[in-house]
Amino acid sequence: MSILVGLHHSTIYRYDRLVGLSPHVIRLRPAPHCRTPIVSYALSIKPEPHFINWMQDPFSNYMARLVFPERAAALEVKVDLVADLTAYNPFDFFVEESAEHYPFTYSDELKSQLAPFLMCQDWGKSFRKYLKSFQVGKTPVNNFLVDLNRKVASDIKYTIRMQPGVQTPEETLNIGWGSCRDSAWLLVQLFQTPGCRGPFRIRLSGSVNLGCEVTGWPQRSRE
Repeated sequence: MSILVGLHHSTIYRYDRLVGLSPHVIRLRPAPHCRTPIVSYALSIKPEPHFINWMQDPFSNYMARLVFPERAAALEVKVDLVADLTAYNPFDFFVEESAEHYPFTYSDELKSQLAPFLMCQDWGKSFRKYLKSFQVGKTPVNNFLVDLNRKVASDIKYTIRMQPGVQTPEETLNIGWGSCRDSAWLLVQLFQTPGCRGPFRIRLSGSVNLGCEVTGWPQRSRE
């Protein structure tokens, strides 16, 4: 039996005088590939009047571009969403024959298509040392993914962290704890780094994420 969950997100900026609002880009809508069914979604923007255009970035995430023709004393962004928390099998996916065992290599054509997902950086000494511990012999790819996830869950203590932003993998490994987003970012970098001998394309789409961003700048009036 599924559970319907209602989410309400509200962001309000108030200014001490009328300001001219530059164009804003809002990323507060679940991606179309999100596996959690979205029953309803509503975005409310103030002030009026405003113009809104929906776009998608190269990763298929929705972006709302807002233009405000008049000055305003406040900016309000509100989202109301109902999600259906239906249970699903996380292992219900298809693995290409060439990638059934780790390590594997992508074909040249697929490698060019996945190029943005294979970019990585050297995070530091602790990250390189941790990465070497996963360099194992040939093994079923599902087993490799489960073992890597289990090791990170065992080595990194979970904590609720209220500070904004995401810790670097090096920070998370050095202190040994982090929030869910910190562990997820560590996993993504472990999967993407070529030193792991088998970079993977990771798509974290099983949850509904409204903690994205609102970008834009107020321009103060001189009056």
